[in-house]
Amino acid sequence: MIIMTELLKRLVDAGGISGNEAEIRAVINKEILKYVDETSVDSVGNLIAHKKGKGSKVMLAAHTDEVGLMVKGTDDEGNVYFSRIGGIEPLTLIGQRVKIKSSYNHFVDGVITTKEISNSDFVTKLPEASDLFIDTGHTKEELEKKGVNPGDFIVLYQEFGYLKDGDLVYGKALDDRVGCYILIELAKKLQKTEADIYYVFTVQEEIGLYGAKISAYKIQPNWAIAVDATGAEDKASIKMNVIGKGPAITLKDSGMITNSTINGWLAETAKKHKIPLQYDVNEKGSTDALSISFTREGVPSTIVGIPIRNLHSTIGIASMNDINNAIKLLFELLHAPPKLSVV
Repeated sequence: MIIMTELLKRLVDAGGISGNEAEIRAVINKEILKYVDETSVDSVGNLIAHKKGKGSKVMLAAHTDEVGLMVKGTDDEGNVYFSRIGGIEPLTLIGQRVKIKSSYNHFVDGVITTKEISNSDFVTKLPEASDLFIDTGHTKEELEKKGVNPGDFIVLYQEFGYLKDGDLVYGKALDDRVGCYILIELAKKLQKTEADIYYVFTVQEEIGLYGAKISAYKIQPNWAIAVDATGAEDKASIKMNVIGKGPAITLKDSGMITNSTINGWLAETAKKHKIPLQYDVNEKGSTDALSISFTREGVPSTIVGIPIRNLHSTIGIASMNDINNAIKLLFELLHAPPKLSVV
């Protein structure tokens, strides 16, 4: 049984929908501040933690934001309709508990449903996102008095917990609080290195990879690694990103082919230190590595991903073995960083 640290639970439980990352940023800053030389927050909300060194400038990025919802409006019956923030699968939202953060900074509880389900009818057609609404139990007038207005953020509420005697964890926002956790734990361990390391906790990844582009422009790294979640496909006919079989290097996603030199460093490090490693080739999504790679004159970049089941749903499942092996992999790579030129 793996003993879980309280830190990952705090990171997962903290709020941080894209465009509203202040709460999770404060949690991370308080935790990492003691392990780096300085921290700062840029104009869009990226948290940049700098561990100074005389070697290559390395950017390690993990995004703080999570998928969520935003109030569109309320009908005459008091049903709250919403817009999705990030690529949430609508099917997973049905029956989900939520908290609406009203304009008065109050939280209003609710449950996502449809008219058929609310009326206890059988569903004969797969609902679309526009068919879903939040039942708070309040009338339209009561919601107005509580300050519920268009633009209010809606947090998906899920308890954090364990499966398989603690080997696996589940909760909301594992994408990408696992990456944030890995960078904090790495900063704790990586106190001696020649590399000039920037741990960057980015914003608004889920809606367009925006934060990473801005932070990379400022930092101008020599090379970069995005530490993110990747979709587990261990139930597919061709298994890939299997939970518990190690972190995965993304070689290709929908937006980029990652840097072969950095991928080679990671593969050699994993082999030397007997760290399990997987390789991810897919056509889905992209990460902060894409934005970083096209910054200024270009930055050689790759992705270290943690396989997550139910990615972009209201609750994910991840392996603590994979998370801990990612920390070990990055530590072994960076405590004696490569001196080769990146091409």
